[in-house]
Amino acid sequence: MSSPSPLVDLHQVETSIMMLKQYLAEDDIAPLIDVLEALAADPRNEALLGQLSDVFDGLGLLQGAVLTYAPYISIVLAGDLFDKMD
Repeated sequence: MSSPSPLVDLHQVETSIMMLKQYLAEDDIAPLIDVLEALAADPRNEALLGQLSDVFDGLGLLQGAVLTYAPYISIVLAGDLFDKMD
């Protein structure tokens, strides 16, 4: 069964961007911010969810800090993971 295109909560994404910019060095997470801003502009773009997953995977030790200040990202990534399992 095919599920409808994912819908990302725009407010949560914008809050995540704001928190990340406030508490982490933007140079360290610039690719993540770029993907989140693109996702805020196009919340139904499944390709951006894949990019988000790839960029997050590349953060290494910064993943913990990112999830501390932007826990919504874990919800988005978990939803993307479960969608791929269908």
